Amino acid sequence: MNYKFKTKPYAHQITALKKSWNKEAYAYFMEMGTGKSKVLVDNIAMLYDSGKINGALIIAPKGVYRNWYSQEIPNHLPDHIQPVSVLWTATVSKKKQQEYDSLLQSDYNLHILIMNVEALSTKKGIDFADRFLRTHKTMMAVDESTTIKTPTAKRTKAIINLGKDASYKRILTGSPITKSPLDLYTQCEFLDPWLLGFQSYYAFRSRYAQMIERNFGGRRVQLVVSYRRLDELSNKLESFSYRVLKEDCLDLPEKIYIRRTIELTEEQKKLYSTMKQMALAQLNGKLLTAPNVLTQMMRLHQITCGHFKSDDGQIQEVKSKRLEELMDVLDEVEGKAIIWANYIYDIEQIVSAIKKQYGDDSVVQYYGAISSDDRQKGITKFQDPNSPVRFFIGNPQTGGYGITLTAANTVIYYSNGYDLEKRLQSEDRAHRIGQKKSVTYVDLIAEQTIDEKIVKALVKKMNIANEIMNEDLKDWL
Repeated sequence: MNYKFKTKPYAHQITALKKSWNKEAYAYFMEMGTGKSKVLVDNIAMLYDSGKINGALIIAPKGVYRNWYSQEIPNHLPDHIQPVSVLWTATVSKKKQQEYDSLLQSDYNLHILIMNVEALSTKKGIDFADRFLRTHKTMMAVDESTTIKTPTAKRTKAIINLGKDASYKRILTGSPITKSPLDLYTQCEFLDPWLLGFQSYYAFRSRYAQMIERNFGGRRVQLVVSYRRLDELSNKLESFSYRVLKEDCLDLPEKIYIRRTIELTEEQKKLYSTMKQMALAQLNGKLLTAPNVLTQMMRLHQITCGHFKSDDGQIQEVKSKRLEELMDVLDEVEGKAIIWANYIYDIEQIVSAIKKQYGDDSVVQYYGAISSDDRQKGITKFQDPNSPVRFFIGNPQTGGYGITLTAANTVIYYSNGYDLEKRLQSEDRAHRIGQKKSVTYVDLIAEQTIDEKIVKALVKKMNIANEIMNEDLKDWL
């Protein structure tokens, strides 16, 4: 493809662009770690350079929409394009209002508005997106498009309606079907109501789902019992979508790192700030030992994870969005995944949530309280391709050494410890002899907290315990 890319695309990314770049509606069904975000940025650049658009509206979940602003667009948009990029926020300062005003200027610059999908459940967000779309010739894209799979959701209806004013539309997701083939309908309706050939969700459901009626408290309710004609549905998708899995991409790097950011709740913010001030007060004029330093950090880190240990030794829960973000990530994962968590409390919460969502047989646990026999049985089940077990949950202190978990090529760090060796060892449980695919590592990171510094240090292969002492701790806190 004859285009001056800022970052060199892989072969499968070139294929995606060749199939889609000038089509009005297209779906990138590309597995996590295959670089669908870069494909979209390149697609936007190519359409802009061709004079077909001068605006882009990117809608993404809270955990990833900031990444578009801080990483994806700066990293991949060609240097000859100087965009006017603005990240949507609910609160508007004078400076922010000036940024919004700049987006609505009618000129030949590339204007990019990045919104979190939740904003499209609000009148304020819908109204501004509408003004933006009416001002420019726009590419409108929904990242992790399963967020609009529910036909009755307010944001689904709003996004589909807004899409009518977009010149080009794209959806991106690694797993377009998270629960049933019916998830596809509204994702495709956003692109074009006639792509699947049905005027309504109910007509679509009638074609591809076998229904039965049941009586609940005097109400007749229709329930899905099975699906049918899925080959026909698959053939329809082929005309406007590109599907790729990591196993299909022979030129990917061996390891791929992804960040998912989490916003602290108000309760977490208050508690984190209080604990941080207490830790800083203890530092004044005192020479702390490494164990004391790590204890201070651990208290702050626990708060970002959604709990803390009180003075009487009891675990206190703190309202958090971390578990919710993990479940969103799991919705996008193809096949099996390993989840590492630094605290037993978190492991128990994760296991409970996964069993509720995916069933009791979907998960095995590996940490100190689990017997040796049960740990080994768990590994065997996880490695068995015919087993219903999809998720391996453990902590790196126990499970990070000497075991093989090559059935997974996605590794999620719900939280990290401070020990570089444990991080490296836990990464290598999936990335070792027997692994035939690239491995994607996903770090969940609470914004503007010690979380960010821990992950940055580990990725740079710094041993945190040795790096931070005394005055340096103030920078970390």
